[in-house]
Amino acid sequence: MSVLTVCPYCGTGCQLIVNDPGTGERVIGYSKSPVNHGKLCIKGYSGLSYNFSRERLKHPLIKKNGEFLRVSWEEALNATSTRLLEIIRKFGPDSVAFQSSAKCTNEENYLMQKIARMIGTNNIDHCARSCHSPTATGLITTLGAGAATGSIKSLEESKTYFVIGSNTTEQHPIIGTAVVSGRKNGKNLVVADPRKVQLAEIASIHLQFNPGTDVALLNSIMFVILEEHLEDVEFIKGRTQGFAEFKKEIEKYAPEITEGITGVKPDAIRETARLIAKGKPTSILYAMGITQHIHGTENVMSISNLALLTGNVGVRGAGIFPLRGQNNVQGSSDMGALSEWYPGYVPVDSPKVGYLEDLWKRVLPRKKGLSLSEMFDAAADGSLKAIYVMGENPLVTEAAISDVERGVDNLDLFIVQDIFMTLTAGMADIVLPASTSLEKEGTFTNTERRIQKVNKVYESPGEARPDWWILNEVGRRVAGMSNYGSPEEIFEEIGRSVPSYSGATYDNIYPIGKQWPINSDYPNGTEILHAKSFPIGRGKFVPVRYGPAAETVSEEYNLIMTTGRNYFHYHSGTMSRRADLLSRESPEPYVEISAEDARLLGIKNSQTVTIESRHGSIETKARITDKVPKGVVFVPFHYDESRVNRLVGKALDPLSKIPEFKVVAVRLLV
Repeated sequence: MSVLTVCPYCGTGCQLIVNDPGTGERVIGYSKSPVNHGKLCIKGYSGLSYNFSRERLKHPLIKKNGEFLRVSWEEALNATSTRLLEIIRKFGPDSVAFQSSAKCTNEENYLMQKIARMIGTNNIDHCARSCHSPTATGLITTLGAGAATGSIKSLEESKTYFVIGSNTTEQHPIIGTAVVSGRKNGKNLVVADPRKVQLAEIASIHLQFNPGTDVALLNSIMFVILEEHLEDVEFIKGRTQGFAEFKKEIEKYAPEITEGITGVKPDAIRETARLIAKGKPTSILYAMGITQHIHGTENVMSISNLALLTGNVGVRGAGIFPLRGQNNVQGSSDMGALSEWYPGYVPVDSPKVGYLEDLWKRVLPRKKGLSLSEMFDAAADGSLKAIYVMGENPLVTEAAISDVERGVDNLDLFIVQDIFMTLTAGMADIVLPASTSLEKEGTFTNTERRIQKVNKVYESPGEARPDWWILNEVGRRVAGMSNYGSPEEIFEEIGRSVPSYSGATYDNIYPIGKQWPINSDYPNGTEILHAKSFPIGRGKFVPVRYGPAAETVSEEYNLIMTTGRNYFHYHSGTMSRRADLLSRESPEPYVEISAEDARLLGIKNSQTVTIESRHGSIETKARITDKVPKGVVFVPFHYDESRVNRLVGKALDPLSKIPEFKVVAVRLLV
């Protein structure tokens, strides 16, 4: 038996074929996929064994007297619904909150946000809040759609790649391979990153800028483009708005001035500007190095400004590519699993919500709900009484973990639905065992807006059930939701709720998927967005003024810590650290430190050190490297035994509510 499905790791959305073990190689890439053309990274080839881990949750559990007891599904579902309804009746619908999952299908995210809204609250959010909420907020403001403007395949036609805040070969290896291939074929590559990531080693230019100075860097590049008259005048006049105000702000950012902020030499800025503006079409790729800042939304808007200034939108080989971290960040956002948007990015206070009220036959809440971090603060102060988490591990992944723990401890009810007993699940009152994506049917939407069919390969262990089945049972009991007989039935309703999905069906997206919008005008999907117009009419320039990060170095905290992924692991390690090969390749946490800083601090390679910030401390092993410059350290966030987010503070981007993970003042102690 061979089953075609989608990789459950990063947002690239590689298609893979899972073969019966008796046929030889168990997992191979799907050669006809326009995403990965038969290629897979190590997580695709060797990272699926978590599915068979002995640690899988197999039965519903309820905590009694501090210990989990196995119960039947009926008892678990009745306890879930009864206790939620008691809290809602006593304290109102905004006393409960739901945390959805970018690892789950579109259908499951749609159901969870629908339950929240039908109960009467917009307290629904998911991990996009902590990775790409600035992308949604920023690009909807400037272009009218919070998504990649092109396709992965169209990157083959780029003449210049500008990669900023993305360690692409480790975070999105198949897309990284496309960039490496283009570079080998003589294309331009500019990498802007505080670390010397793999792509920096082959780049035409590596802009090794100071963490948190993205806006100053981007504005300085645009200063040169305007100074040397390299802007796309025709595109600006014909398709944009707000240029005059934007230009006034950019005039303040001469490279000779910004060098003191960014640490980048003026000559490198000028050469970069010329490559981006002259080497068209230019594609701009970014990830959490851009978004995870208190100025994350402004960083995204600055990238949009650069694309509009040079006319690098709406044509093949050009465009803006926010590289999504998890397999379904794009889809779960499309489904409305965000506290300020209904499905299809309809603002919660918009009159357009009326069409959903007609569809769902329910008066829906119109005020913004709580974001992820706000949920735990509200739990700590007692205003939020219950949280229902699906497929996420916030006790590892969220900022200011000590505050998250305090919030969870203060809840009247904590429900966790997952495939493993994570640190978060261990704190729950009720644990509901879920199926992996290899054990269920549905759809994911990848980083290029491609809706792809997920197919069942294996049976779930024990009594584990697909998330959609669990949510369907809870929704019927708690919200009076109608019964859904299958994921396909849910997907049909998504098509009626989300205009950009209106023409998609399980049949017509199979086997290789289609990029939204898919509708009567574009029945085969849309590879390139904004080719003729923008959803908001004209693309919008937004003047963005540089502001410093929330934290700076001091005599006491003399290093800047930044965080991210490594090649072998994914998110909180829930899956990848239960895949034997991946765990063996990167078994323990570490901190990267420059040789110069290590010498000054008397630190030896592999020595255990303490990292302290103003918010907490952790222990880990030192890894001396030339990847980070003096004054900067890097820590991956996959390891629950050394939770780096204990060091991260509570500062948030005021526009998108994302925490500042990428700039934390720390010190290292031996």
